[in-house]
Amino acid sequence: MEPLGQNRWNSTRLTTLLNLFAFLYTEAQISQLDAMSEHVFSKSDFDYDLPPQLIAKEPTSERTASRLLVVGDGAHGHCQFSSLPHFLRAGDVLVLNDTKVIPARLSGIKDSGGNVEILVERTEEERVALCQVKASRGLHPRHSVTVGNTSVRLRERVGDLYRLVFDTPVIDVLEKYGQVPLPPYINRPPKVNDARRYQTVFAREKGAVAAPTAGLHFDEQLLTQIEAIGVKVVYLTLHIGAGTFQPLREESLDAVQLHPERYSISQQTLDAIRSRAGRCIAVGTTVVRTLEHVARTNILAGETDLFIRQGFRFHEVDILLTNFHLPQSSLIMLVSAFCGYERTMQAYASAVNHRYRFYSYGDAMWCERYEL
Repeated sequence: MEPLGQNRWNSTRLTTLLNLFAFLYTEAQISQLDAMSEHVFSKSDFDYDLPPQLIAKEPTSERTASRLLVVGDGAHGHCQFSSLPHFLRAGDVLVLNDTKVIPARLSGIKDSGGNVEILVERTEEERVALCQVKASRGLHPRHSVTVGNTSVRLRERVGDLYRLVFDTPVIDVLEKYGQVPLPPYINRPPKVNDARRYQTVFAREKGAVAAPTAGLHFDEQLLTQIEAIGVKVVYLTLHIGAGTFQPLREESLDAVQLHPERYSISQQTLDAIRSRAGRCIAVGTTVVRTLEHVARTNILAGETDLFIRQGFRFHEVDILLTNFHLPQSSLIMLVSAFCGYERTMQAYASAVNHRYRFYSYGDAMWCERYEL
């Protein structure tokens, strides 16, 4: 047995060594954070390898049957989306995007005989729409395109979009001939079930050409359970454009310019969010962009092209529920800004390793806001 004094000396030495280790570990963390804060992020920083078989081509059998990756404070948890109520508490506000996907994809034939695919980005006037166009040998003002019994002509190019004039109301053409605008990575024709499943159960305001995919996991029963906890459920609208699927072209993020998207939020909803007793939980990146845009402008309805990336300071949102996004996209950059770069990329690597399903019909993440 060692003398009592020797035990005390050993204990003191151990405490000193532990304190030194803790100090060095903290210094290493600070150095890492400093290095990350000084790093100039570019598009390629947000790349990751995704096996093609992990891209979800079909929805789950039930909306709440998807999986949920919980990301916070360096830990990753794996559960079912149906367990979401366990992460919520009375006083929280859950914010959903109630935009409704329109049947925005049209197929037509040029008067010269070539096939044309039109994706309506937005309706500007009753018979005028801003669109994406895929056509053999391009589309020129001298061409007319036949869609069903409707004629369509090019008025002008607007960047990489086309302003098209229809000879009947655009909404009538879409309702009669339009198809569900499934994302290109699903790579199959729409099925009858897609008209229901590529739409949230709370969709009300027509205008989106892509679904707010984080909202696809909710059904009426889950929303009822959430409200029974004492969570306030509120809605805003952001009409998602086709640009959400387009990869960023510029390597430098300083050169990125997103397509503007229309949004609206009521004063009542904004007051409920700002007077909350608990946390603001944004369901989807579209909700984050709307709330953070309004926080900076105090304009309740208009357009936003807000590009959220590393270094962005969040004012409204505490928790983000979101699907997994394409590599090098503005959406994964938003998640990284919210959740932290290292934590986000580690979460994506964990999701690939655990074979989560990716993209619109895929699984979801619960992301806690990263604080330096």
